[in-house]
Amino acid sequence: KFLCSNCNNILKKALQTLCGHRYCSACLTWIVRNNKNAICQKCKEEDPNTLGEESLLAEERAFGDAAINKEISELRVHCVTLGCSWSGIMKDFEEHQSLCEYALIPCHTGCGHVVMRRKLADHLENGCVNNVTVCQQCQCSLASSEYQKNSLHLVLIISPAFFFFFQQSPSASSASKDGCCFSEVGCAFRGSKEKIKEHEKSSVGAHMLLLLQHMRQLQGTLCSAARAAQGLTPQPELNLRNESVLQQLVREKVISELENKLHVFENIVAVLNKEVESSNLEILAFRRQSELDQNIIRGLELKIAELHRCLTQKDVGLSSLHKSLLFSEQASYDGIFLWKITEVARKLQDSVTGRTASLYSPAFYTAKYGYKVCLRVYLNGDGMGKGTHLSLFFVVMKGDYDALLPWPFRHKVTFMLLDQNNREHIIDAFRPDLTSASFQRPVNDMNVASGCPMFLPLAKLQSPKHAYVKEDTLFLKCIIE
Repeated sequence: KFLCSNCNNILKKALQTLCGHRYCSACLTWIVRNNKNAICQKCKEEDPNTLGEESLLAEERAFGDAAINKEISELRVHCVTLGCSWSGIMKDFEEHQSLCEYALIPCHTGCGHVVMRRKLADHLENGCVNNVTVCQQCQCSLASSEYQKNSLHLVLIISPAFFFFFQQSPSASSASKDGCCFSEVGCAFRGSKEKIKEHEKSSVGAHMLLLLQHMRQLQGTLCSAARAAQGLTPQPELNLRNESVLQQLVREKVISELENKLHVFENIVAVLNKEVESSNLEILAFRRQSELDQNIIRGLELKIAELHRCLTQKDVGLSSLHKSLLFSEQASYDGIFLWKITEVARKLQDSVTGRTASLYSPAFYTAKYGYKVCLRVYLNGDGMGKGTHLSLFFVVMKGDYDALLPWPFRHKVTFMLLDQNNREHIIDAFRPDLTSASFQRPVNDMNVASGCPMFLPLAKLQSPKHAYVKEDTLFLKCIIE
């Protein structure tokens, strides 16, 4: 569940493809860039015979799997580096990797050695061939470890009195089982061999001061004894000169150690600068890629907007075609029109309440290129027949061929309400009033309706003796001679 389908390691920035498999973000990028038509390997392994379009890999066809990323970040893990006992959750593991003291890292001086991070400082001081110190007095090139082991060689070169001291006191030049080798000159440190070794490395300056004090005492004793034997007085100038020489040696030793540490720090800073430069290049590359992705996204958004506009236009065209098709199916071109009205009870109630006072029929024609007309019915009556009769009217509409037709409209109009038992149809007819505006050439979409306001009493319409309304449906017929 948490493993990449490509590298088979824990997912990093998990992406889920259309086929349902998961990849590291970097793995998916690498696969897509190095394969022209990348196919999901998991799909191939599971069933190569059912590979479909969803098995094609592309970065834009994958989406970030936030749920899996959250689960992975909360997994309990431990460091597998030998000797390390760290454990925690996955989201803290990367930070630990950069700090793990047991991790093997290459020496940044370029000596070719790979050492534990915790032993890097010791390697730089004692084992790194590229970490060399030049003695300021004898001009010898020494490794840091050799330079520290021979930290007293300047004193031995310049001051024969120190050499005399070590010759006369051999116990002071070698470590006792539990004491510092400078215990003879006043150092009271005690501990194991490892701690004594660390103490001697870190306390060179203090040991120099102890040696200076001891040498003063020894030199004063020797000079006093020699002059007493010769009957001479002590010379304080000699003591002061020796003291200044030793102080100068101590200062030079401290400065040399600081320069060595500065050299080590400079190497570390150089490595960090290289890492920062590399990180900056990666960030720049990511920014450029992000800009390219944004441009692609903007292009796709424009294409989507254009497609949406085209679809909207097509929908409008289809709606218009649908209306035209319905009109063509219902239209009549011979002057005879049969109008089927359904849900009569509901429509009659809407007419009574005034919600829908009248209904218009679909348009029909007296001939192929003749007059365009329709019917208008008031189920609850209109004018003199309101509330008592069904009113039926004839409407002349603006047509495509009105310019070629004679006006006013002169044809006889016959209305029929059909008895669905074929017993007693209701029939009424009229001839147009040629002076009425209802039968002149239309200026607007429709002329004023004209017809029979008292076409049929409502009581007769709903009478059970007749079948004018049957199964909540009635039929009106119009014949134009």
